[in-house]
Amino acid sequence: MATICAIGLMSGTSMDGIDLAMLRTDGVNLVEQGPCLSVPYEAAFRERIIAGLEVAKQITQRSARPGDLAALEQDITRRHAAAVEKFLSDQAGCWTKPELIGFHGQTVLHRPQQALTVQLGDGQMLADLTGLPVVFDMRAEDMRHGGQGAPLVPAYHAALARSLPENIAGRFPVVFVNIGGISNITYVPKNGDPIAFDTGPGNGLIDQWVMQKVGISFDQDGEIARQGQVDEDVVASYLQSPFFDRPGPKSLDRGDFTLAQAEGLKLADGARTLAALSARAILKATTHLPERPVLWIICGGGRKNPHIMHDLKAGAQKMGAQVISAEEAGLDGDATEAEAWAYLAVRSYKKMPLTFPSTTGCDRPVSGGIFVKKPLS
Repeated sequence: MATICAIGLMSGTSMDGIDLAMLRTDGVNLVEQGPCLSVPYEAAFRERIIAGLEVAKQITQRSARPGDLAALEQDITRRHAAAVEKFLSDQAGCWTKPELIGFHGQTVLHRPQQALTVQLGDGQMLADLTGLPVVFDMRAEDMRHGGQGAPLVPAYHAALARSLPENIAGRFPVVFVNIGGISNITYVPKNGDPIAFDTGPGNGLIDQWVMQKVGISFDQDGEIARQGQVDEDVVASYLQSPFFDRPGPKSLDRGDFTLAQAEGLKLADGARTLAALSARAILKATTHLPERPVLWIICGGGRKNPHIMHDLKAGAQKMGAQVISAEEAGLDGDATEAEAWAYLAVRSYKKMPLTFPSTTGCDRPVSGGIFVKKPLS
């Protein structure tokens, strides 16, 4: 099957910037990772996106762009185009010429119960600015078929599971964990389709906590949490949410969990408690899996929080499982989601399924995405 070189662009729920990664793939099991890059948003622009989340609560139709959202969408798209230009002028341009862009955009609203998801990003504008074909809006078709619209990364995780290094290959079931603002897992059995769902808060509540308390965007290396203690009552109160009792497929909006239960804690105790919540929510997901995993591979920014990783390792060890970082599996944990968007773009272009009943709850395997060529005349 013919391979395609694609660039994946991802701006996640932590809203800290744009991740770019290049991938050559046939859209099945052949995966060759190329260079990657992260381009941070400036603080003022991140604040503008956060303000846009409030405005987006008004949306009842996917195409609506109330308030500043239309202008914000154009500015997000311009920043993605500038990031692609920088990426290609640096190391990526020496790897190979890209043929396609997979464009996630910035999620500002996700209400699966209403079959409503909104990602800001103009695919045609990006194609015009970059001169490359673009695949975008890859969640909507899944929702039209009864799916949650998330997570979409499992198809890529399943491909990665079949190509792990020899020292860890063949250890099934394996679970890939992505800890962004929200955490999600992909359970890959030895045979059969993957199972996937969001597990709960990832870094999002920690980021909100330290921003609210001391005006910084995240707890770098867990330094704030290092001075704190876990408040078990607060963790327990979060885990009482009905969300954790529901089996997958299931997905979350960034605003579905708030800081309400943590209010009253000291700064360090809050940061440490929310880190513990992130880990325990992930481990709690095993109650909805057909078998206990033997290997957990951790991707996303949360793997850099030593407290989340410590709690994950301790909890998994009690279950007879091992937790490793993406890097220990021969992967780049910062690039995995952007790589996934490149992979999904190729699958979309080839009309292959992006989601499955076992990953999003759609009624059948579903492709999706809108393909736009460079530029319209």
